[in-house]
Amino acid sequence: MNEQPFHFLEHIEELRKRIMITIAAFLLSLIVGFIYVQDLYQWLVRDLPMNLAILGPSDILWVYLMLSSVVATVATIPIAAYQIWRFIQPALSKREQKVALAYIPALFMLFITGICFGYFVLYPIIFQFLMSLSGDLFETLFTTEKYFHFLLNMTLPFGFLFELPVVIMFLTSLGILNPYRLQQSRKYAYFILIVVSVLITPPDFLSDILVIIPLLFLYECSIVLSKVIYKRKETTAFTY
Repeated sequence: MNEQPFHFLEHIEELRKRIMITIAAFLLSLIVGFIYVQDLYQWLVRDLPMNLAILGPSDILWVYLMLSSVVATVATIPIAAYQIWRFIQPALSKREQKVALAYIPALFMLFITGICFGYFVLYPIIFQFLMSLSGDLFETLFTTEKYFHFLLNMTLPFGFLFELPVVIMFLTSLGILNPYRLQQSRKYAYFILIVVSVLITPPDFLSDILVIIPLLFLYECSIVLSKVIYKRKETTAFTY
């Protein structure tokens, strides 16, 4: 009778341990990011034709903390994924443990790919388009907070959204999802992705289209990859 509460407390303690390790990794990465934040800032504003303005002393700290937090988030993702794997490891079979562990590097690489896609592809197009709308009618003056808020909206969400194929492949490997269920839910998934794209982009039609198309493409890629994993599972099961 007392074994179940005991095991529950063990799980809670293990979860607390994994969370504490992840938080410690984030804080350490945050400190390292803050040390080099000025170099990162200089690199990000290197191509701007004007200096960014601040409206108060606190804006400087806000920008430094924001950039350091992005660095810490990127550095913590593989560590957090590994801690999640360690927490669920006892509940997985040997094969499932190997499969889950193999997805951790892919999560990190796709996160970086998503950020690079947003920064090097989408951001320049949308930024130049919005700037062209002003022409000679307005004097261009950006505050540091507004500029980096815009920049993060164009980059950081894609880091998470680009992980969609890996997440779907992992859930397919565990039998939680299958490609046929994904196909049946396509219209609902499209609606959610369109809403997300509208929320993370500036309020103009071009920005929405440039974001919607890659997201829908990612979902279709996820279905294809899910089919590959699903058929491989069926083949393995039939062999055994």
